[in-house]
Parts: sequence; C-alpha cells; structure tokens
Amino acid sequence: MNFSTSSPGGRGRVLVPVLCWAALLSDGYDLFVYGATLPALIGHAPWFVTAGAAGAVGSAALVGVLIGSLTAGTLTDILGRRRLFLACLTVFSTATLVTAVAPTFEVFAATRLVAGLGIGGLMPTAIAMAAEFASPAYRSRILGMVLTGPAFGGVLASTASLLLLEEFGFRPVYALGAVPLITLLPLAFAFLPESRAFVAERSSDDRASKSPVAKLFGDGMGRATVGIWFVAICSMLTMFGVTTWLPQIMRNAGYPIGSAVTFLLVYSAGAIVGTLLASVLAERFGPKPLVLTGFTTAAVSLALLGTHPPTAVLMLLVALAGFGGLGTQNMLNDHIATFYPARFRATGLGWALGIGRAGAIAGPTYGAFFVAGGGAVIVSSLAFAVPALIGGVVMATLPRRPRTTPAEADNHLDAATPRSTEVSR
Repeated sequence: MNFSTSSPGGRGRVLVPVLCWAALLSDGYDLFVYGATLPALIGHAPWFVTAGAAGAVGSAALVGVLIGSLTAGTLTDILGRRRLFLACLTVFSTATLVTAVAPTFEVFAATRLVAGLGIGGLMPTAIAMAAEFASPAYRSRILGMVLTGPAFGGVLASTASLLLLEEFGFRPVYALGAVPLITLLPLAFAFLPESRAFVAERSSDDRASKSPVAKLFGDGMGRATVGIWFVAICSMLTMFGVTTWLPQIMRNAGYPIGSAVTFLLVYSAGAIVGTLLASVLAERFGPKPLVLTGFTTAAVSLALLGTHPPTAVLMLLVALAGFGGLGTQNMLNDHIATFYPARFRATGLGWALGIGRAGAIAGPTYGAFFVAGGGAVIVSSLAFAVPALIGGVVMATLPRRPRTTPAEADNHLDAATPRSTEVSR
C-alpha cells in the first residue's frame, strides 16, 4: 500500500509530514509525561519517591534516549528509515504501556529507560523523513509544523495529568501513551514509504567507502559538527531540566498540584506558537538566527521567573520559556536538517540529538540539586537560564551552511533549498 518513493511530490508531501508529526506528538507526550506526573510520585503512595530518586530516574531514562539516538540515527542511513521508524515507535509505545502497570518503582524506572531507546531513535528518523518529503517552497514552514508535534504531545500529557492525576494517580496517564500502538503504527506500516535518499545511497559506491558518522567530519564540517553537538547539549539541558522540574518549582512557589501542572501546559503552548512563528521567519532569514533568538528568550524569561511577577506576567514568561526551550530545540533541528546533505542527514540529526542527550541526562539531576528541599524559585530559574545563555553564545560562532561540496549533489533528492557556496555566519 506504500505510495511511490520515486518522486517527492503527490501524496508523499502530505502524508509523510503528517505521519512524522503524529510520531513526534507521541514522542513529546512521553517527553513531558514524567515531569507532569512527578508531583504525584514525589512523597506520595505507592512508592513515596524522593526528589533525588526522581531526578536519577529521569536522567537514567535519558540514557536510553541517548543510546537510541546514536544507534538508530546511524542505522537509519544503513538499514532504512522506514524500518527504524516502525521499530522505534513500537518499542517506546510498548514500554510506556508496561510503565502504566509497573508493580514496583524499579520496574517503572527500567521501562522508562527502554522507552527512551525508542524515543531516541524515532526523532532523528522522523525529522529526516519530514525534511526530505517537504515541499521545496515551504520546507522550513512544513518542518516547523512537524516539529510542533513534541509540544502538542506536551499539551496532551499536561491535560491528561490535570484530568486524571489527582483522582486516579499516574497509571492511566502513562497508559494513554500506548495509544500509538493501535492508531499510528498501523497507519505508518501501510502508508510510510522508504526514504528516496536512502534508496539512492544503497546503490552508490560511496556508501561503502565512508561510514555515515565519518561523513559528518568530512569536507570541512568537523568544527561545525562539534559545535552543533555542544549547542545541542546546552539546549537539551535547559529543555529537559525545565520540563522535568517546572511543576515542582511552581509547587515550591506555593501553587497546588493542578496549578503547577498548568504551567507545563502553558510552556507547551508557548513552544507551539513560537515554533510556528519562527519556522515562517526561518524561510526568510534561515533557522540559525531563530536559534539565537530562542536561546536569548529562554535565558531572559527563565531569569525573570524568579522575580515573583504577577500571575499574568508569570504565565507569559512561562510561555516564552517554552519557545526558548522546546522551540529553540525545534529550530536547532531545522538548522541541522538544512546543514547536512540528505544522504547522511539522519546520521547528523541522530548524533546531534544523541550527544545532546548528555545535557538531557544531566538536566533532571542538575535541576534536582537546586529544586530539592523546596529550593528558592530565583535560584532554580537562574540555574536553567545559564546553559541557555552559553548555548546562544556558542551558536553565534557557528556557520549557517557548510561549504558546497560534490556530496551536495544528492540534495536533488530532497526538499532542501539551494545552498550558498560560501560559509556564512
């Protein structure tokens, strides 16, 4: 039932981005659900989890994401993106279902790690597929819309927590994360095509001469690749730290559980609106300036959260932090997808997201150091503003595009716009 993979037109330009958006929505649900359910886990039955243990589990789960990103991000360019898409979706949805019925906290923690393996592999695969099949004239805009998937997933996770957490506990909230098994997976199996870039690369002699990872350092791209990795670390430390601990920070500020989770909902909404606006601007100015804008927005809004502003201003700052956190990571993904040629784009995305998970792994534990024991809101907010500021400074030094090389000839396979022949900043 697969539609043709020989042309980027037709149904592929519609169905592939839609399927990728739905996959990233599921990914985002799992990203946000742990932070959204922490207020019902920390100090409450059945396990009476401590803040330190919660931070450790959050970080350990992200080890699985890191491994999944590095492994699947490379395997997509070796075995095919369709296979990895389906496999990763199955792994994390099944693990999330098991999380919902975990009999002990140890089993709960283990299933979170397994879910991370699937989540880590799904994101670079879905982004690479969406970038390849997007309409050439609106590539950044379409990719930006696809990248709102994680934020919409965050909205669903926050909403589910608001409706279910206090009365029914955390289990039904996690059970909802398994819905893709009976909805999205059959649709993707029936309609998702294989990547044209992968099909072309399989028949290329160059595929055997150089590994996908080695290509990230070829043709003068080594310095930019390392820089992108460092920026991804800063971005994910900020994003995962805030999404994990924002409800608890608000609890420390005196808000009840329901209101505290609402802030996570506002954060997600800010990420959605910010990503959509930024993606339109990226078509005119390129994604790099929007990454810089996002980091600056995150640093300023997070710093101001600790000043105890009026509620309306506080909500605005949280929404801006959402754009500066998840929205910035979305624009960074757009930049990476533009930077690397189509035939090893998934590897570039997978390794950037995988290395960046070092920041994601550190984020929950880093946040626990400042939030545990009812830490002051000003200290917690400034702690997350610092990595955002550092990430923006480093990003400013990186090129927008690599030098044009013979390898770029394969870009006719995807929807990327023509690149400049010079390195621009």
